[in-house]
Amino acid sequence: MASDKIFDIKVCLGDIELAIAEINDFLPEKRDFLEFQKDTKTRKAIERNIEIIGEAMNRILKIDPDFPISHSRKIVDTRNRIIHGYNSVSDEVVWLIIMNYLPELEKDVKRLLGKI
Repeated sequence: MASDKIFDIKVCLGDIELAIAEINDFLPEKRDFLEFQKDTKTRKAIERNIEIIGEAMNRILKIDPDFPISHSRKIVDTRNRIIHGYNSVSDEVVWLIIMNYLPELEKDVKRLLGKI
């Protein structure tokens, strides 16, 4: 892979890493769904970071469709749903992503950044 494409992928991975860090910073210290649900600013900030993650992943997949990140296509699909179907995104789905999928994605990104 050409060095400029590797650089582009590394930049996107850095954007994903930063967005995950911001999501973790925005969450209430006590990981409580009801607290999250009541805080509109936090929900919107987290949704925006999920959009960024999905866009960065989309750019990576355009460079390398077989890029080794778990659930990469679902990540892009989630971004599209938040942007285009914003009224159909439930707090429960966002919370599920935060609790179940972001930790795995964070591990993948850190592993890959160490390799590139």
